[in-house]
Amino acid sequence: MMRKSTLLTLIFVAAISVTGLTGQEQGTADGEWPTYGGNLSNDRYSPLDQVTPENFNDMEIAWQFSTDSLGPTPESRFQSTPLMINGVLYTTAGTRRAAVALDAATGELLWMYRLEEGERGATAPRRLSGRGLTYWDDGDSGVILYVTPGYQLVALNAETGLPVATFGNSGIVDLKQNIDQDLEPTSEIGLHAAPIVAGNTIVIGAAHRPGGAPPSRENVKGYIRGFDLRTGDRQWIFHTTPTADEFGNDSWQNGSWRYTGNSGVWAQMSIDPDLNMAYFPVEAPTGDYYGGHRPGDNLFSGSVVAVDLETGERAWHFQTVHHDIWDADLPSAPVLADITVDGREIKALVLPTKQSWLFVLDRETGEPVWPIEE
Repeated sequence: MMRKSTLLTLIFVAAISVTGLTGQEQGTADGEWPTYGGNLSNDRYSPLDQVTPENFNDMEIAWQFSTDSLGPTPESRFQSTPLMINGVLYTTAGTRRAAVALDAATGELLWMYRLEEGERGATAPRRLSGRGLTYWDDGDSGVILYVTPGYQLVALNAETGLPVATFGNSGIVDLKQNIDQDLEPTSEIGLHAAPIVAGNTIVIGAAHRPGGAPPSRENVKGYIRGFDLRTGDRQWIFHTTPTADEFGNDSWQNGSWRYTGNSGVWAQMSIDPDLNMAYFPVEAPTGDYYGGHRPGDNLFSGSVVAVDLETGERAWHFQTVHHDIWDADLPSAPVLADITVDGREIKALVLPTKQSWLFVLDRETGEPVWPIEE
């Protein structure tokens, strides 16, 4: 059987010119790409203008980096978005999800890190290379953080690729611990998205196997957590399926909150540092096409939730689908943009959905910018 190799390729262009930067372009100037979405607003925009319709056909490949040897088999589903910071590309790669650093000009491998996870990694629900990693400017050498297939958070020195000894347990935090559930090393929970950092907090989501026909109405709950960037200690946890004394619990009728799982965040997240808020899109509960075991609206599934970045306290939420049973969960990070409507300036949040709808909300309050009919 023919296998497709995965190559990381850089297209060479002769000159660099950066003009017309605005506030929304912050973070992507001079060819930098410091976080998965370009910046914490996830607008995925770079102001570079070196590639034009006139020179597009003249571009040439400068170098290629093969990921074939980063795992027992060549990778056929490369999804990572590399970061570009100070002339270095950082990315996850290979079927064991290694973290690598490459010289952006030459493609030279500067360092590689891989955690051997054994059965824990082999049985993980979200394997392969994942969608990337994140960078934190600690005021020193910089720190690369990413989540392994077996759901462990790793902190690496950005210059050397060595684990940060003061973070967690010698550079590693076991994400299946301290999650308000009793989980085994092989429990069905993981993450293939890139984490997101701001201030002193790294926010970690949760993903499961595709939930089309789960074997049981029960599953691991996809709670969201914030961790201290310097120590790896948990700062907060947000119960995407509210427990008995929490807001939204009454939307899970017949006690279904006790056993229903999923409702994690497998997509990317966004952060507004000025408002000190993190925004995350929550997926469907167990399972995708049948909800008879979980009557009610099922908060916070199908919702975009805004929380305080430092405490995890809910500021607001907006549920796009009540009692999701058609796999209509939210697949993308909200885009944060400042807009003007009828002369009024609004700090907006634009939430894409699988149905090609865009929900536009005030990101300070969660109120719809324009009326939304149910």
